[in-house]
Amino acid sequence: MRPADERERWLDRKENVAKVYWSVWVVCGLLLLVEPFVHKHPYFRFEGWFGFHGFFGFFACVGLVLAAKALRVILKRPEDYYDRD
Repeated sequence: MRPADERERWLDRKENVAKVYWSVWVVCGLLLLVEPFVHKHPYFRFEGWFGFHGFFGFFACVGLVLAAKALRVILKRPEDYYDRD
């Protein structure tokens, strides 16, 4: 619940969030369609594959999230860790 003195921002409305979400998908799709027309200078052969950088970025992000979840199990502390005497 928002305080009475705070005004509504543009991302507080669901339809604007949906517009941003779908805009990101459209831009990603357009970039993927344009990729065959852009000359790349790959250092390794697999860097020249269609969509390599996009897929690599996606799977790297998923890997980071999974690694963070695993680290949370190792590093988390009890809820009252700082309140103990």
